[in-house]
Amino acid sequence: MKYRDRDGKIKGKNDFQDKLLKGLYGSTIGRVLVKCLTVPLVSEVGGKILDSSLSRVLIAPFVKLNHIDLSLCEKNKFESYNEFFKRKFKAEARKINMDENTFISPCDAKLTVYPISNQSRFCIKHTSYTVEELLKNATLAKKYEEGYAWIFRLSVEDYHRYCYVAEGKKSKNIRINGVFHTVNPVANDVYPIYKENTREYSLLKTKKFGTILMMEVGALLVGKIENHHEEAQVKRGEEKGNFAFGGSTIILLTQKDKVQVDEDILKNTECAYETLVKMGEGIGVRKDV
Repeated sequence: MKYRDRDGKIKGKNDFQDKLLKGLYGSTIGRVLVKCLTVPLVSEVGGKILDSSLSRVLIAPFVKLNHIDLSLCEKNKFESYNEFFKRKFKAEARKINMDENTFISPCDAKLTVYPISNQSRFCIKHTSYTVEELLKNATLAKKYEEGYAWIFRLSVEDYHRYCYVAEGKKSKNIRINGVFHTVNPVANDVYPIYKENTREYSLLKTKKFGTILMMEVGALLVGKIENHHEEAQVKRGEEKGNFAFGGSTIILLTQKDKVQVDEDILKNTECAYETLVKMGEGIGVRKDV
C-alpha cells in the first residue's frame, strides 16, 4: 500500500505482509483459512499467548525488522510481547497541538478522509458503506450526513495508543460484536470489513467541533480494544485507550460544516494515497475559522 507523508513524499511499498494477505484474501483456499482466523476465539487465544512471558522472544526481531525506536518509550524492557506492543511513549515524544481551533489526529496512522453523502454513504476503495451499517443506529447515522468519515489505519509497527481530539463530554462506550479481519486495504477488496469487524464507539460533545463520533475497530489477532473511560469529562490530548496486538483502525465521524479537512489529506485520498499522520498533529481546522 502506498502512502505519503505531509511533505508529499511517497513512503509506502509492497512488503511481505501485503503479499501474504493478498495470497490469503485473493484465493479460494486462503479465504477458507481467513474464515477460521477471524473468529473471536482465535484472537482471544492469540492474545493469551502474546500475554505470556514466553512471547518475549518475539520482541527483539520485531524491533529490528521495523526499526522501532525504544528510546521514545517510558521503559524499554517488557514482560511479554503484548506489554511491548502496548508500550507507552514519553510525554515529549508526541507534541499535542493545543490550538483549540485545530482538529488533531488521535493516533499515529495512515489516514484517508471520505465525504459522507446525504444518504449517509461513503465509499472506500469501491466498497460502499453506510453510517447506519457502521453504527447499527439509523437515528445517530443521520446526524453525520454530509460530514466526513476519517479512517486512521494503524499497522503493527505503529504506536497503538490514542488520545481525545478535543475537550468535551464523552458518552458511554457502545460495543458491536463481530469478527476480526485484517484492516489492511487488501481485505477491503474482498470483505466489507468495517461492517463485519468488532468495534466500539462513543460520542464526544465539544464546543468547537460539534459532536464527534469516535470508533475503535478491532482487527486480525486484536482481541482487545482497551478504552479507559465510560462517561467522563475529557481533555484534548488525554489518552483515551489502546489496542492489544495487531493492526487496527480508528474512525472519526464529524458533522456537516464543523471541520475543514487539510487540503493535502483530501487530495491524497482522491488519488488513492493514505497520508502519514502522528498523534496530536493538526489535520484540519474548525469550519468557521
